[in-house]
Amino acid sequence: MNLKKYLVRALHRLQKGPGYTYKELLVWYCDNTNTHGPKRIIKEGPKKKLIWFFLTLLFASLVFWQWGILINTYLSYNVTSSLSIGFKTMKFPAVTVCNANPFKYSEVKPLLKELDRLIEAALERILQPENSSDIVSPPLDLELWNQIPLVLIDEHDKDNPIILDIFETNQTAVGNERGMDNETRKKYKLAVKLCSHQGSDNCTYRNFSSAAQAVTEWYVLQSTSILSKVPLHDRIRMGYQAEDMILACLYGAEPCNYKNFTQIYHPDHGNCYIFNWGMEEEALNSSNPGAEFGLKLILDISQQDYIPYLSSAAGARLMLHQQKSFPFLKDQGIYAMAGTETSIGVLVDELERMGYPYSDCTMNGSDVPVKNLYSQYNTSYSIQACLRSCFQNHMVEICGCGHYMFPLPEGVNYCNNEDYPGWAYCYSSLTSSIKQRQICIDSCKETCNDTQYKMTISMADWPSEASQDWIFHILSYERDMSTNVTLDRNGIIKLNIYFQEYNYRTISESAATTIVWLLSSLGGQFGFWMGGSVLCLVEFGEIIIDSLWITIIHLISWCKGLQQRRARARYPDVPPTVSELVEAHTNLGFQHEPGLVEAHTNLGFQHEAGGAGPGAQALPPEPGTPPPNYDSLRVQPLDTLGPDSDAD
Repeated sequence: MNLKKYLVRALHRLQKGPGYTYKELLVWYCDNTNTHGPKRIIKEGPKKKLIWFFLTLLFASLVFWQWGILINTYLSYNVTSSLSIGFKTMKFPAVTVCNANPFKYSEVKPLLKELDRLIEAALERILQPENSSDIVSPPLDLELWNQIPLVLIDEHDKDNPIILDIFETNQTAVGNERGMDNETRKKYKLAVKLCSHQGSDNCTYRNFSSAAQAVTEWYVLQSTSILSKVPLHDRIRMGYQAEDMILACLYGAEPCNYKNFTQIYHPDHGNCYIFNWGMEEEALNSSNPGAEFGLKLILDISQQDYIPYLSSAAGARLMLHQQKSFPFLKDQGIYAMAGTETSIGVLVDELERMGYPYSDCTMNGSDVPVKNLYSQYNTSYSIQACLRSCFQNHMVEICGCGHYMFPLPEGVNYCNNEDYPGWAYCYSSLTSSIKQRQICIDSCKETCNDTQYKMTISMADWPSEASQDWIFHILSYERDMSTNVTLDRNGIIKLNIYFQEYNYRTISESAATTIVWLLSSLGGQFGFWMGGSVLCLVEFGEIIIDSLWITIIHLISWCKGLQQRRARARYPDVPPTVSELVEAHTNLGFQHEPGLVEAHTNLGFQHEAGGAGPGAQALPPEPGTPPPNYDSLRVQPLDTLGPDSDAD
């Protein structure tokens, strides 16, 4: 009932205002709206009416076109970057120092002995084939060589290059090189042969422009296979220890030593030591800018104990990074040269990115679909950790083992030549696969907040020739308790790390478009082209609601007309009223005046029985009141009365 009353009131409002038809509604809207243009369409003459209709349609189209551009600009979620400079007491960065050489050669030499003999014999055949001997005593371990061999590629015919094994038994490669001039030898290139399994024809060749690069790459692959089987505690023991590497330490005016460093094992550089990592103690603050308030270190890299074929660069590898973050020295580290004093002035840049939907960054990596394998170090998320974890997961999934340079997932072993003969071929295929690389790039995200350290580096020879004698004597005595000089210029590095300025820069992102900007821009375009406002939009919404009411009215009328048509089909003549139907039910002798239903029924009966001739006509009903049906006066029990009888 409430709904019916509401509909009735709505229909009355339509009758008083817009009317009951769409045309009346449209005319009423044009006559009453506050938007410019529609009023002139209905009030001007035919010519001006056409002009105003065209202008209104044109400017309305321009409004919707501009609205589309503005909405698309807002939904693109562009950002603007702002740069601000601040001044405050800053946390000193975490400093990671490593040796460029991962292991002491004296410690790891028994493991690499056969590998060294192989590469020495191979270099002898490559560089001096006329002096190379066919018999080597003791015999070489060619099984180790055949797992990942070095080959010579004859490029005299570039369309059909010839592959020559350096240690093949018939000495074809050596024999071909003997007697050659230098120009001919230049057409031979050294390459690393990688096969899916030993003896397979499914192989690939990694070519290098220089034999030095090929030898280094081959040695890295072979040594990786050997060292991957060595337990972690043995690898740590074979690396450089903190008390041997860190000779002196001074932070500001406070002395420090190797005990103030945290040791981690890095596959590329062996034992690394981190100052001010902030894992167990609170991070240190820097009181003032300048070299005298920074960190001063003296390091001994023991260059004489380097692995000759593994580490071609000598020096210390260092990196400045945030507290509780893992140092990726291979990507972001710098070298400090031996025999120099390296001063590093630091400037701080803080990056603040906006999150979704403005950029695809993450706060802590919890929404990244890649499992962070570096979480075992209790370090924070970084995109470098994500990319390496993603690659290692693909390596485990495709190759069946993990690479030695990355952390291992649980229950997985490192790759080696004995247990996984085709791991190097699989690894090379993955590193050269653009598809796999793109999958990791799409899966990993940048961090929303990041701190970057910009470094200004300067170097000078240290110690000077005038002071090197007494400096080396003192440092040798402090480390070895010996009066003999055990240190030299080739192994000593001095580092000065300090804040160059106390200013820090903050690069922050903010939304280029906001909802306030969008509404003001939409309103400005609507007001400029149509002279409208928010109330005009309300009026437009009102006409839409009125058109819906008119549509409902038409639907109701159509439904009622459909019911009436169905009723006419059921009663060909005028249907009897309710009172007549009740009377006919209770008085069996009653016939309503206009209702000739009974007469038609009788005529139909006579026609079927054949009682009337072709010229017979139906008799008109007798005038007057029909005789009463006395049976209807009998009293009947209540339970035999129908639901529509007078007893109700």
